[in-house]
Amino acid sequence: MRLSGGGAVAQGKVWFIGAGPGDPELITVKGARLIASADVVVYAGSLVPRGLFEAVRPGIPVIDSAPLSLPETHALLRDCAKSGGLAARVHTGESALFGAVREQAALLDADGIDWDVVPGVSSAFATAAAAKVSLTVPGGPQTFIVTRLSGRTPVPEAEALPKLAAHGAALAVLLSASEPERVQAELLQGGYAPDTLVVLGHKIGWPGGEVVRTSLAHLAEAARS
Repeated sequence: MRLSGGGAVAQGKVWFIGAGPGDPELITVKGARLIASADVVVYAGSLVPRGLFEAVRPGIPVIDSAPLSLPETHALLRDCAKSGGLAARVHTGESALFGAVREQAALLDADGIDWDVVPGVSSAFATAAAAKVSLTVPGGPQTFIVTRLSGRTPVPEAEALPKLAAHGAALAVLLSASEPERVQAELLQGGYAPDTLVVLGHKIGWPGGEVVRTSLAHLAEAARS
């Protein structure tokens, strides 16, 4: 708890922290420092490794948000900040990509709670690093696109995978591993050549994680194997 000059409780803050793809050493220095000094840590269940929390101070609650509703998660963050504490809300990867910061931040804004964001390493970049490939190269792609297949969360028609593939840019398709045949078909439909290099990443940064290099013609086969 922090006190203001007049003795009243000074309001704390909520930090949204991108934890990276899984390897505890891939979190930023700032993110690790904030977790170590937090008064409550709320993390995204099995998507975030527990090894990130080894430096949390004794007695500090470290709470899995998986079974919690959005209002329940918000209450933990709000109550900590209102009591003058630092709340660390830890998300997987880069929280600006396919995360839920926007919804949580709206509730904090409504309650007048200060918040900020620490970026993290996306699995897209961790996969490229593990495969030792560059996403932009002289004489090749100068644009990098991150997208996903439509599903429970719809994708705007203008951002359908075949339309993005038509640009010929480097492309990362996240959250779509369950439909490799569809990914392959839509990339071919969009104009990528069958011999285009494809890098598949599975559990990058986690024990047992692997990278597979293949061609677009064999994407689905490689993913299923």
